Amino acid sequence: MLYYLAQWLHQHHFPGAGLMGYISFRAGLTLILSLLLATIVGRRIIDRLQKMQVGEIVRNLGLEGQMQKKGTPTMGGIIIIISILIPCLLVGRLDNIYMLLMIISTVWLGALGFADDYIKVAHHDKEGMKGKFKIVGQVGLGLIVGLTMYLSPDITMCENVEVMNRNSNQVEVVYDTQAVKTPQTTIPFVKSNNFDYTSLTKWLGDYSATGGWILFILVAILVVAAVSNGANLTDGLDGLATGTSAIIGVALAIMCYLGGNVIYAGYLNIMYIPHSGELVVYAAAFIGALIGFLWYNSYPAQVFMGDTGSLTLGGIIAVFALLIRKELLIPILCLTFFLEDLSVIIQVTYFKFTKKKYGEGRRVFKMTPLHHHFQRPGNGEYPALIQRPYNAVPEPKIVMRFFIMAILLAVITFVTLKVR
Repeated sequence: MLYYLAQWLHQHHFPGAGLMGYISFRAGLTLILSLLLATIVGRRIIDRLQKMQVGEIVRNLGLEGQMQKKGTPTMGGIIIIISILIPCLLVGRLDNIYMLLMIISTVWLGALGFADDYIKVAHHDKEGMKGKFKIVGQVGLGLIVGLTMYLSPDITMCENVEVMNRNSNQVEVVYDTQAVKTPQTTIPFVKSNNFDYTSLTKWLGDYSATGGWILFILVAILVVAAVSNGANLTDGLDGLATGTSAIIGVALAIMCYLGGNVIYAGYLNIMYIPHSGELVVYAAAFIGALIGFLWYNSYPAQVFMGDTGSLTLGGIIAVFALLIRKELLIPILCLTFFLEDLSVIIQVTYFKFTKKKYGEGRRVFKMTPLHHHFQRPGNGEYPALIQRPYNAVPEPKIVMRFFIMAILLAVITFVTLKVR
């Protein structure tokens, strides 16, 4: 809204109105607005949740300090969602398909997570919504995003191609003069960093292009479900999911800014995605909202985000990566989420296998998701194949080490684009 007002004022030669035409300025403004909203409005929402007695339901699992969390307000993800949406609606370009898809994704998964939290609080049911309904919601969003990217004429890309300049005898990066609609994405460790899903469906002949898009849509569904659930599982310690998501958000914002600017994209020899630069404004709101929420969510937490926040954060990261064609970098960038997912899968699978084979279930980890494994002592009190660390690690230290790992993964993700 403010963007269009500024455009009108600029046409009438109002001093300073032209600044709103710069993505960097609007991103900075959005970051400030979202941070202020999360900290100022967040306090009031927390007070309201306390009055409504919307407290966390805690099962006694024998973890240090766990029962002290009982009654802490949950559903704080509302703070994050509001702090993202309002600045984007005020400062963002609402005629941009990329911005619209991110807003829809935020509302979609926010509603899904809110329904899950409401069931938990209203019915005092720790399990909340059945898993199959969450999966349906995540699959639905992946389908919407994938189909929109396939059908919308506004979502295109320009492939980077290296050519030899005969005058200087140097290799230069050039782009097609016309943006094309193709299911291409970024892949590490190859020369041009480009991968076309159609290359896997050439056996379909004349229908290979359609097959490539179908494959892309299936990947979109998988990525949305995996990352959303991974973020949901990571939300088990104070500030863990919030800080990790903020670090990932910074990395994605940088990649988006570089890929949405033809000069920087050419310099780095990566694909150029026209009009995707608007996503930097959304990313700024995302980062600001998380930093503001971390003010209250850091140890000891005054509020938990609940599934309202965690499902939304993972979904936002997944959709954002899909839109800037970086979904195949997600296994590196979001390795923390995937390790949380994988730890649960391994634990459940091994437990069922050993119970069927030996008559009693055995464990690989002392407890899952993975972050809880470090909270238990490895003295044999909790039988598991992996007993290290032998001493229980304090919650703040676990969170900080996960933050460090997230930063390292973000750096490695950028490095992979230059290792060819």
